[in-house]
Amino acid sequence: MRRIQLPEPPSPTGRSGTPDIFESGVHTFVRRAVVIGNGFAASENQSVGLVRALGLSDKHVLYRVTRPKAGINEWLQWLPISLHKKIDYIVRMIRGYSQLMLKSQEKKLMPSPSENGVSAGLLAVLEADVKEIVSFAHETYEKEGPLLVVACGRDTISTASSIKRLASENVFVVQIQHPRLHLKGFDMVITPKHDYYPLTPEGQEQVPRFLQSWITPRDPPDCHVVLTMGALHQIDFSSIRSVAASWHDEFAHVPRPLLVVNIGGPTRNCRYGVDLAKELAASLLNVLASCGSVRISFSVRTPQKVSNIIVKELGSNPKVYIWDGQGPNLHMGHLAWADAFVVTADSVSMISEACSTGKPVYVLGAERCRWKFTEFHKSLREQGVVRPFTGSEDISESWSYPPLTDTADAAKKVHEALAARGWKLKV
Repeated sequence: MRRIQLPEPPSPTGRSGTPDIFESGVHTFVRRAVVIGNGFAASENQSVGLVRALGLSDKHVLYRVTRPKAGINEWLQWLPISLHKKIDYIVRMIRGYSQLMLKSQEKKLMPSPSENGVSAGLLAVLEADVKEIVSFAHETYEKEGPLLVVACGRDTISTASSIKRLASENVFVVQIQHPRLHLKGFDMVITPKHDYYPLTPEGQEQVPRFLQSWITPRDPPDCHVVLTMGALHQIDFSSIRSVAASWHDEFAHVPRPLLVVNIGGPTRNCRYGVDLAKELAASLLNVLASCGSVRISFSVRTPQKVSNIIVKELGSNPKVYIWDGQGPNLHMGHLAWADAFVVTADSVSMISEACSTGKPVYVLGAERCRWKFTEFHKSLREQGVVRPFTGSEDISESWSYPPLTDTADAAKKVHEALAARGWKLKV
């Protein structure tokens, strides 16, 4: 594994103001970040979004905790990753996996385009190695100062907490999404409010009494837990303005109002199939009269049977454009140029991004969700951020709400926590 390569900080002589060393000591400045991902674009998008909101976007390096793939590994995804890797190693030793299979597996782990804005350009990702990152934090502390570590997803928990334990004086570790156990193993935890649904009266009613002591989280959040409404991401007014300019030629001629439809895929907590696809198609046909144009895109999770129905029912309509996934990803252009959105209820990430624009957001299928997802959709509706999509809407009628600013709010909390420790970001 090669050493992390991070840009040198700007020279104090190259800018006006007091040099760092005379302000309060070079060791108090956080200049760079390490992002630890789990191979899922939606999760890594949250970490990168936070780092960019902190102003360190050009000074971060992505590591990745990767699970073994193929064969028996598909049945072992529920195991802790450390145990999963040990079993995979034993299986490979017994079966004598060939080097060719390993190379093929590595290719499958390359990052892929995301429905929520993650670039596919994060290539040559290093496997996260606790000892390597800890050594780097120790060795560079005197010259470069503390290291910000941002991780997201279940598989990153043990790696991030180990870095905190072994280099606590040299790092500030942020874990995005609730780690379920060992909250004290991180300097900060950033997680949606609906992760605490098991503690609500409704959540308690849905959990058998003999299982309640095993359901996590078990305690209310403390001061180092930051609660958000939805998922973190990379969308804010600044990025929207920039994207709008870059996509001008593609969207400036599109008839208004433009309705953008983002279709995800069923999950264990939001189950649906062709029935929802037929409902969506019928509702879209009902609102076409109030639309100048409709643009539809599918995620990598959208079942073929769902997309087939949408294409069959709407593909020949002159007002409708269905993106086939070819060419540049239109997702960012859609966020910038849409007048309104329809999003399926399964994707917290896609809904969170749309709700950060301040434009009308209609959600389809929320009644099919359960467990903590019901709390997420309920909270958004009660705050007037989203409305259910029924097919009776007038898309030309605009309505507004205070946009979600979860990423910026979380970044502010990181600033405050660093200041309490005597550190601050040097952008």
